[in-house]
Amino acid sequence: MSRVTLSRIAQETGVSVSTVSRVLRGAGDIGPQTRARILAAARLLGHSPDGENRGRPRSRPSQVVDLVLGHFHDPYTDEVTTGARTAAAELGYDLVLTAERDVPDDDWPMRIRARGSAGVVIGLIMPTRTQLAILDEAGLPIVLLDPWSEVAHPLTSVRTTDGAGGAEAAEHLVEQGARRFIVVGGAPSYRYGRARVDGFETAVRALLPDAEITRVHGDWTAPSARRACLPALAAARGEGPIGLFACSDEMAAGAYRAAADLGLDIPRDLMVVGFDDVRGAKWLHPPLTTVRQPIREMASAAVRALLEPTAGDQRVIELPTSLQVRGSTVRATEG
Repeated sequence: MSRVTLSRIAQETGVSVSTVSRVLRGAGDIGPQTRARILAAARLLGHSPDGENRGRPRSRPSQVVDLVLGHFHDPYTDEVTTGARTAAAELGYDLVLTAERDVPDDDWPMRIRARGSAGVVIGLIMPTRTQLAILDEAGLPIVLLDPWSEVAHPLTSVRTTDGAGGAEAAEHLVEQGARRFIVVGGAPSYRYGRARVDGFETAVRALLPDAEITRVHGDWTAPSARRACLPALAAARGEGPIGLFACSDEMAAGAYRAAADLGLDIPRDLMVVGFDDVRGAKWLHPPLTTVRQPIREMASAAVRALLEPTAGDQRVIELPTSLQVRGSTVRATEG
């Protein structure tokens, strides 16, 4: 698009050239009325916001599906990618990995439109209204995979039973003899993290109304969880077996390091349960008891919800968690 065309659209709509540019590139979070006015003016002036060669192919159906994530190449997203790729291949589609960059001028929705994707799975991020509108105007189906928060748009989402998983972790720790508890929540406090913590604490209160629960927070990384757990573990040391629940396996690994710093034995002094069951959970010493999130299956279900006509109009697809009991909660006296 030339500078003259940008200027003409700006004059027609009474906004700045930079605002026009952001709307036509799908960048930023512009109000829906302003965005609609700019797009309408662009069409009236004879210019498609996609450019002449952009948008979905007209000659044949697309055989490409986009998976949009904020980052790649960690244990969780590796599982997501594997599940999505397998499902796409089984249905005769190729999977394109699209990185969402947390910068104002990121134009990933326009790049997807330019490819002519058959649909978009958006995982672990929350797209802006403008980004969703660009995809919707191109007629692209969208499925959210484990979204950070709820959205007002009528979109299908795939997730797991986070609250039930937290409750099962609590029940297991109580059965194993824990009477004092530490909960490592995540910051930012995403939807799924809140559900896991709420499920855990509700179950503990139902089973042991007078139990002491200390809540700490980490930024979803092991080092931050280690720092957060140190004072809580020091205060609880010597008061019987402690039950610790971390909202992710990564933060559970940080709790292991804090326990080592204080000379606490796992599971004799401290019993630990994580969440996710990524591949590294089995490599900790002792192996980590964790709530398995069916990550590959969730990614597969998201792709199938895009492509299979039998998926219907179900708005929330939930796959169940399951507790994987390992050495971090099996006390030595029990074999």
